Amino acid sequence: MSIFSSFILSPPSSIFISCMSVINIVGLSFFGISELFGQHLGYSKFWNVSIKKKKNEFTLSSRTGMLILYAPAAVAAAASFFLPGAVVGLRAQLVSLALAIHFFKRVFEVLFIHKYSGRMQLLSTIIISSSYTINTINIIYTQHLSQSQSIREPAIDLKYPGILLSIIGILGNFYHHLLLANLRGKDEKGYKIPSGGLFGLVICPHYLFEIIVFFGLSLIAQTAYAFCFTAGTVVYLMGRSLATRRWYVSKFEDQFPREIKALVPFVF
Repeated sequence: MSIFSSFILSPPSSIFISCMSVINIVGLSFFGISELFGQHLGYSKFWNVSIKKKKNEFTLSSRTGMLILYAPAAVAAAASFFLPGAVVGLRAQLVSLALAIHFFKRVFEVLFIHKYSGRMQLLSTIIISSSYTINTINIIYTQHLSQSQSIREPAIDLKYPGILLSIIGILGNFYHHLLLANLRGKDEKGYKIPSGGLFGLVICPHYLFEIIVFFGLSLIAQTAYAFCFTAGTVVYLMGRSLATRRWYVSKFEDQFPREIKALVPFVF
């Protein structure tokens, strides 16, 4: 327990936060495992999987759906700076700032970078948007509780390594999103095998860098809640990346290089 407390702030006295920490890992892991068994959240390449089963299912344009995914979380993170007493102290300010930068970057990409061809299931949009927004609020709220309950800072301060990792993750994620966007010319809607950057090693380097973003955020926050959210996100993106690789193999068959992994170069 002393080793644990050296790295992580003691959990605040909150049954709600404790329950949500467990829900994070269980819920996100469930969706990650579901991806492996063909039960996909309906966006990107998998937007029409369940449409074939439910012809009347309501969908949104991909751009609208993606905006709904990220905008509420971005607004929630930014709003924390304007709520009196919500963000107190350097660590709390850095946590809110990191969340705001990450989600506003995603909003920027939706509006100006990505090129969409499909649609997005409304139910999947609600599930993912709710997860991002609720967890953004709870990460900030956990930081607030730790401050208001005067919980002692961990012996080892990891917020500055966390800042570095967050920057690396944001830049790497943005770069590989640019590469994906540039695969399509004007009015093109089909998929191609990505190339450039780490795409020669893994099919989802943008997921890898997103994990780095959230791991960096966890180091800045140094709360059990933030680490639980990151752990659940890792499991989900592992499942999604494996499903994505399987999709590319089935679509491009012999054209797809078999040495390309799903998420982690040379490993996974």
